[in-house]
Amino acid sequence: MIPDLRITVLRIFHPDEVFGDNYPIEKQDWMGPCGIHYEGQEYIVQDGEMPEGFCSGAWVAIYPHIRMLLMGGNMPGDDQGIALGSCNDGLRPVIYKIQRI
Repeated sequence: MIPDLRITVLRIFHPDEVFGDNYPIEKQDWMGPCGIHYEGQEYIVQDGEMPEGFCSGAWVAIYPHIRMLLMGGNMPGDDQGIALGSCNDGLRPVIYKIQRI
């Protein structure tokens, strides 16, 4: 049986928090924090499928953690069944907690 997982949005960074005044590209008006997720938001992964409304780019980035947890694996440390992952959007990263439930 495939376990269900919970994905919790832990932290959303604004590009100013990441780069301050040293943006790697020219700063533009559209550059703000992630507009898809909000801190504290939760999603349930059932049957290993991406939850409705979850960002597909973030899903691809955290999928190795999801797959590991679905297969019964664990990250090193005391918190079994939990992994932390992040979106790979370098301008406005989002940190996720993924856990077996």
